[in-house]
Amino acid sequence: MTSGKLRLGVNIDHVATIRNARGGDHPDPVRAAEIVAACGVDGITAHLREDRRHIRDADLARIQAATGLPLNLEMAATEEMLAIALRHKPHAACIVPERREERTTEGGLDAAGQHNRLYPIVQRLRDADIRVSLFIAPEVRQIDAALQLGAPVVELHTGEYAHASGAAREAELARLADMAALAARNGIEPHAGHGLTYDNVQPVAAIPELAELNIGHYLIGEAVFVGLEAAVLRMRALMDAAR
Repeated sequence: MTSGKLRLGVNIDHVATIRNARGGDHPDPVRAAEIVAACGVDGITAHLREDRRHIRDADLARIQAATGLPLNLEMAATEEMLAIALRHKPHAACIVPERREERTTEGGLDAAGQHNRLYPIVQRLRDADIRVSLFIAPEVRQIDAALQLGAPVVELHTGEYAHASGAAREAELARLADMAALAARNGIEPHAGHGLTYDNVQPVAAIPELAELNIGHYLIGEAVFVGLEAAVLRMRALMDAAR
């Protein structure tokens, strides 16, 4: 067992995906934010994509007004998204890679290869007192790049771990643990997320240096069967048991 409470951020994007499938206002992602807030989660994550496939611009202010929870805005490294972040002043901005044709975020941000593009965006967010996070693969070169960029937080992409099995999964878990420890040693707060489920969350949650997990798609899918409150509370219990 490891010590210290691991924070849980819930991504509500896919409530908005269902809403947008037919247009209109139902189901409302703001209602989802209110429900998860009542469950005692630590933050709300929302990704405003370039194509607005789920969260819409108007949702951001409504989500911020609906709960006292910190909003973690996932965003691409573009001038448009930077302007939106500076206008809404979320608690945190997590810079993610984004391609219009992808179904979901595929892999981590190449912070090492995009230093010159990312540096001014990171600095402007930091100057606005917005906590900057970089969504990166668990690799030494990406941790080093986050340090050079001055990002106080990294979110380690757990997709490779989630999709692996057997020895390959154990290797990915070890890589996550090593990179979380490396980030922490360098003064960067490590988070993790992507593809986490009831079945695979506990080994990740047990990594002592991790401060926060961000989980969305799986919880919204489970909510179809058991309700959002029950889905979140079960995930919270599994995370707590791992610590």
